[in-house]
Amino acid sequence: MSRHLLLYLLLGSLSACTTVAPPPISTTPAPASTPAVSSPTPTAASAPPPVVPVPQPPQPPVSTSKPVLNEAQGRALLDRLLPPRISDRQGWNNDIVTAFTALKIPYRADNFCAVAAVIEQESSWQADPTVPNLPAIVWEKIGERANKYLVPLPVVKAALLKTSPNGKSYKARIDNLRTEREMNLLFEDMSAEASKLGLPMNMKNPIRTGGPMQVSVEFAEAHVKIWPYPYQSGNSIRNDVFTRRGGIYFGSAILLQYPAPYQDMIYRFADFNAGRYSSRNAALQAAISQLTGRKLALDGDLLSYTGKQASGSTYQALLSLRSRLDMSQSAIERDLQQEKNSALAQTELYRKVFALADRQAGKPLARERMPQIDLHSPKISRKLTTQWFADKVNGRYQACMARQ
Repeated sequence: MSRHLLLYLLLGSLSACTTVAPPPISTTPAPASTPAVSSPTPTAASAPPPVVPVPQPPQPPVSTSKPVLNEAQGRALLDRLLPPRISDRQGWNNDIVTAFTALKIPYRADNFCAVAAVIEQESSWQADPTVPNLPAIVWEKIGERANKYLVPLPVVKAALLKTSPNGKSYKARIDNLRTEREMNLLFEDMSAEASKLGLPMNMKNPIRTGGPMQVSVEFAEAHVKIWPYPYQSGNSIRNDVFTRRGGIYFGSAILLQYPAPYQDMIYRFADFNAGRYSSRNAALQAAISQLTGRKLALDGDLLSYTGKQASGSTYQALLSLRSRLDMSQSAIERDLQQEKNSALAQTELYRKVFALADRQAGKPLARERMPQIDLHSPKISRKLTTQWFADKVNGRYQACMARQ
């Protein structure tokens, strides 16, 4: 078997195991969650790719009599909120408070509990969460690709007996994989040996998420370009994502460091899973669906492109409303391009759609709605949705808030 084909099988298989954002499913039981917004039956959809708007710390509630806490008070509050029996409790406290300080996120119970709930759901308070049956998942994917090219799996395994940079064979490392961090290091070693293995020198690492909050590597690498990173990066920002302090820092940023127009934290949890502003966008899709009578996937994905041409069912539905909106096609497309930013809510399109929909409904419609997205990954063995994720995290959040 050619060396190039072997590595193609391995790289493709690793990519197949890690291309979907949803992380290992925690086996820790969650408290009963509060009811989510009722919504239609889930429709299959892909979560939108991570984007990085300019970070803006969440603002405190407009009306509050509570004083702003200093760092020492924040640490004391967080200590009361953390679960009682977690390993290295002080270390978790320190990394969360350091992240909040650097990101300028207020020390408040709701913010602390939001981060704690995501950590508990995504990793059960493990700094480097394990993925159940990870070697079996990887070998299954390698086997599927090998069969496609009529290459027996034993032949592939024999070829992978080649020694890797850490002194172990690639086969032994796959057999003993436990975490995404280990998968990431495996790929990094292969990348370092690219010339020896006959691989492209500019190949991309397919491992996309990691750490105790399962944060996107792409988000982290973009975030440090526009916001000061508080730590000295040891190897790379990519590798920092797989550490506790880096994972908490970037996870806190993507969860909380943007202004969201939500009355309930559960919609931030949905956005964490589906992409920023997905809950706001799903509400806009529901309003468009009501106005047009068209059934739209309420997935928060407002605009896509076929080549350079704007497309998507939401976009097409809006074009049918041009006369009622008194907007041109180019103006509609212009406003939809703000779908991943807070600015969408200030656009002419957003205001006019909700004005028409509110009038038609005879009452103000919700400006937030649970995105209806099915989650797909080799690591997921049952039907899960963004609503399932948001509900589970929200249950943990409510339990944390009760510890005040």
